Amino acid sequence: MDCYTYILGCTGKDGCRTYVGWTTDLARRLAQHNAGAGARSTRGRTWVLLYSERHTDRRAAMSREWRLKRDRRFRKQMASALLPSN
Repeated sequence: MDCYTYILGCTGKDGCRTYVGWTTDLARRLAQHNAGAGARSTRGRTWVLLYSERHTDRRAAMSREWRLKRDRRFRKQMASALLPSN
């Protein structure tokens, strides 16, 4: 079964935020986050998919999620796509 690691992003009065997770269905998971049924830290915001990777198994997806959560530089790069360019 394919699994996905993903980075979501949103902008608000407190700047850009990112969220990293894993799932077996990207579209369903994004809809859950935007409906307020996702993780507590994602509630009340409108999220867009910034980045995703496909993995062959759950273990690989969870391992990559762990690494992406610690890679703040990469997440910041992804979030910069949300900012309007001058």
